[in-house]
Amino acid sequence: MTATRIRDRIAVTIADGVADIRLDRADKMNALDPAMFDALIEAARLVNETKGVRAAVLSGEGRAFCAGLDFESFQAMQSGGEASLRDLVARTHGIANRPQMAAWCWRELAVPVICAVHGVALGGGLQVALGADMRFATADAKLSVMEIKWGLVPDVAGTQLLRHLCRDDVVRDLTYTGRIVAGAEALALGLVTRIETDPRAAALAAARDIAAKNPDAVRAAKRLLNAANVSSPADGLLMESVEQQKLLGSANQVEAVKANMEKRAPRFAD
Repeated sequence: MTATRIRDRIAVTIADGVADIRLDRADKMNALDPAMFDALIEAARLVNETKGVRAAVLSGEGRAFCAGLDFESFQAMQSGGEASLRDLVARTHGIANRPQMAAWCWRELAVPVICAVHGVALGGGLQVALGADMRFATADAKLSVMEIKWGLVPDVAGTQLLRHLCRDDVVRDLTYTGRIVAGAEALALGLVTRIETDPRAAALAAARDIAAKNPDAVRAAKRLLNAANVSSPADGLLMESVEQQKLLGSANQVEAVKANMEKRAPRFAD
């Protein structure tokens, strides 16, 4: 097991193929400030570069997953004190700026990410959660696309992530009104994947289950599902065939078959 602390904002523990990533700014309800944006991006990079990681769980310490933008950072942006938050058009992180990449990095991560939401996930905090492959939440968790409250639009990759999860009119409702939704409604709208009494425990269990599968197939599946959001049907079908052809007869695919036939735990190579 390895443990790493990043910018005094995030704690990452890696064990048994699962990266447990904890937003650790409980006194501020894990609010997003420049250091938290950087820590999120660096945590994703660490997980991506660590051999043997096959799934990840993203969660928050204290009373909430993430309360959104730290108000002091908002004031600094308004007054021009934080240059990288003012120049949002500059593509500083590939296709994104820094705040956008804090959410988009989980979509780009090679392995599946499950976000555990409790308390609140508001504004940018919700958008970070939307970057994960799945979201497990408590029944009383409160979620909101809250930017309109401050006269703004969602800009932590939210518009690009929401449109693949909810109907167009639902996205517009949430974006135009900033209304808060909880448990059952969030599930019905597509904002969350499951309602759980203990979403972090459930997410870790699901991550361990994923980590026990053929890692080559899991990574290929994530590439295919990510591409399905942007590719044409023809391109998507071809990519599906290419990925499957690479998997068929590969060492880990053969091991998956053998383990199932022999009724034993598989021994996959990274």
